[in-house]
Amino acid sequence: MTLKCFLLLLLSWVGNLRAQEDKRVVFSLGRFQNVSVPVNVTVQAVVSRIPLDVSFIMLQFHTQHHNVTLSYTELPGYGSSITSVDAGLLSTLLPAQSSLSWFLNTADGNNVTGLAVILPYTNTDPVPGACNQEFPLDIDPNIHLQYNLFETTITFAPANIGYARGQSPPACDVDMGSGTRWRLVYEVYQYFLPEGDLSEESLISGMERVANIQNIQDNSRKVMTLSSHERTQLWFNSLQGQGVIFSVVVKDPAFNTSAAYVPAHTYACSFNSTLDGCAMLGKVSTKVFFTVMGAAGLLVCFLGHRFFKCELFCMGFGFMAFVFFVLITRWTVLEYDIRLALTAMMGVVGGVALLMSWWRFGSVIACVLVVGLILGFLVSSIVFFTPFGDLSIFHNDVVFWVVFVCIMVIIPPFFIRWPREGNIITCGVVGAYAVVLAVNAYTYTSLSYITLDVLKRFLNHDFSRAFISVPLQDIDFIMITIWVVLGVSGIAMQLYRERSRPFFPPSPYVMWKQERERRKTNVLDPSHHKPSITTRILARVQQLTRRTEPAGESTPLLL
Repeated sequence: MTLKCFLLLLLSWVGNLRAQEDKRVVFSLGRFQNVSVPVNVTVQAVVSRIPLDVSFIMLQFHTQHHNVTLSYTELPGYGSSITSVDAGLLSTLLPAQSSLSWFLNTADGNNVTGLAVILPYTNTDPVPGACNQEFPLDIDPNIHLQYNLFETTITFAPANIGYARGQSPPACDVDMGSGTRWRLVYEVYQYFLPEGDLSEESLISGMERVANIQNIQDNSRKVMTLSSHERTQLWFNSLQGQGVIFSVVVKDPAFNTSAAYVPAHTYACSFNSTLDGCAMLGKVSTKVFFTVMGAAGLLVCFLGHRFFKCELFCMGFGFMAFVFFVLITRWTVLEYDIRLALTAMMGVVGGVALLMSWWRFGSVIACVLVVGLILGFLVSSIVFFTPFGDLSIFHNDVVFWVVFVCIMVIIPPFFIRWPREGNIITCGVVGAYAVVLAVNAYTYTSLSYITLDVLKRFLNHDFSRAFISVPLQDIDFIMITIWVVLGVSGIAMQLYRERSRPFFPPSPYVMWKQERERRKTNVLDPSHHKPSITTRILARVQQLTRRTEPAGESTPLLL
C-alpha cells in the first residue's frame, strides 16, 4: 500500500513537471485569449478542427513592452522564429491538415502575459508577407517598427496572391500582365489609444479593436493606399507618450478579398529606460520652463498692450529662445537640461535686445513687425497642423518652406495699417497658446505639435518624409476651447481698455531727446533764458568773493 502511494506521488510529480516544461494552450479560430508565458517555460499554442476551406493560419501575440519569441519549432532558430512585442507567424496548411501548433517563450527573462489570437484565411485571400526578401522568415506577416525622437518608421514585406492547399505559391517577380501579386494594393491605418493612457488594459482593448479587417476599417484612420510598385516603408511623426497602433490591410481586387498584417504599436518612448523613458516624459525642468512661460503668456494675453515693455520682452524671449534652441540642438550634443537652461538665458538676451531697441530708437513699426512675424509663424504652423500639411507635395523641403514662409510673411503687412489692433490680436492668440503649452507640460495634448512639428522639421532633415497627423481627442477639444476663450477674452478686453488711449506709449529715450532739443530751440520757454548750472555756480563764487574783499575795492560780478 505504501509503495503504491509512493508511485502515485511520483507519477503526479512527473506529470506536473512535464506540464510546466511543455505547457499547452488550446485556441479557437478568431477568438482572443490571454496567454501567460513563464520564464524558462515553452508554451505550445495548439489549434485544431481547422476547416478544409482554410488555406492559411496566422498567430498573433501582443504585449505592451516585453518581447516574446514565437517559433515554428520547439527550439527557436534563425528563419523559423520572430521576437517582438507584436509578433506573428503565418503557416500554410497541407491538404488534409486539421491541426497546427506553434511555440512561445520569453526573450528577456520576465514572466509575460499577452493577448493572442489565431485568424484563418482562404485560398482567395492575399497572403501577407509571402513575397518577403528582406526579413528572416520565409513568410513574414509582421509590421516592423522603429522610432526615434522625430519619426516612427514602419516596414512590411510585400504580399502574394492566395493559393489552395498543396499548390505551389505564385511567383513574386512576374510582371503585371500575368495577373499575379502586382495587382494587390495596401491600405495603411492608424489607431490612436486614449491620450496619456499608458496602461496595458488600454493597449489590449485597442488591439482587440484592430485585430481583424472589419475592425480595422471601422475603428482606424486610413492614412494612405499603396500600389504593389511602391515601397512598403512609411514614416510617421513620433508622438512621445501617445499610443499608436499601425495596421496594414492588403487587398486583391480580382477576388474582392483582403487580409491583415500583424498590427504593431508604439508609444515612441521606452518603458525600460530609467533615464528618458515613458515615465520620465514630464521632466521637472520642462515643467518649470513652460509654467513660467504660461504665466507670462497669461499676462500678455490680457495686459500685453497696456504693459508694452513687458510684451516686447516676452515676444523677444520667445523669438530668440526658439531660434537658439534650434541652433544649439543641431550643432551640439549637450544634455536636454543644459540646452533648456542656455535657451532660457538666450531668451532673456533676446527679450532685452528687443526692448532696448524700442527704448533707444522708438520705432514702434519695427518692433510690431517682429511681433507680427511671431503671429505669422503660429498661423502658418496651424495651417500645416491640419490635413493640408500631409499632402505629398509638402514632403519636399523646398516646397514646404516656401509655402510656410509665404503664409508667415502675409501677416506682418497688416500690422503697418493697423498696428495697435494687430499687436492686441497677437497678444491674445500667442499668449493663450503659451497657456496651452504650459498645460501640456503636465498632461498630454496634441496641440503642442502645432509648433513641435515645425521644430522637428528644423532639426531633422529626414522628418520631411513623415506623416504628421496627430489625433484630436477629448482633452484636445477642451484645450481648443480654452485657447479660443482666453484669446477672444484677452483681445476684447484690451481693445476696450485701449480705445481712448494713445496707440503706443512713447519711447523714454526719444522723449528725453525731444525735450532737450525743445529747450535749446524754444526762446519763449522760460527755461531757455535760465543760466546753466555752471554759470550759476561761478556767479555765486564771485558774489562770495566780493563780500570778503576790503572796503574800497571792487570786483566786477560775472553775470
